[in-house]
Amino acid sequence: MLQLIYKTIDEYIGLQPEHQRESLGLIRQTIKTTVPEAIETISYQMPAFKYHGMLCYFAVFKDHYSLFVSPEIREAFSSELVSYKTTKAAIHFPLNELLPVALIEEIIRFAAITNLEKAELKKPKSKK
Repeated sequence: MLQLIYKTIDEYIGLQPEHQRESLGLIRQTIKTTVPEAIETISYQMPAFKYHGMLCYFAVFKDHYSLFVSPEIREAFSSELVSYKTTKAAIHFPLNELLPVALIEEIIRFAAITNLEKAELKKPKSKK
């Protein structure tokens, strides 16, 4: 079986079935709009964004889109995610339902703030 190697998010989205491209583009645009400073990349052969560390990944599977965030971020939204299947770090959005854009924005915004706070804590303290 031929294994595709994606080099860009455009390539990843462009090589998915046509009926899934619009939703993948919406996830991407939602992340970019929410955290404009985030850097796009491909990691583990999935679209990903970095912002003071890894912000998130996203991908499409047979019956769902997944948004991958750190377990602490996913756990912080456990009450908002009760109607979605989740794993330790993934949130599954069914292909046959509208994407919850406002919820994705909230999750990404919280992940960005969390990453920024962690980065600030790692900075060496300046001497007076």
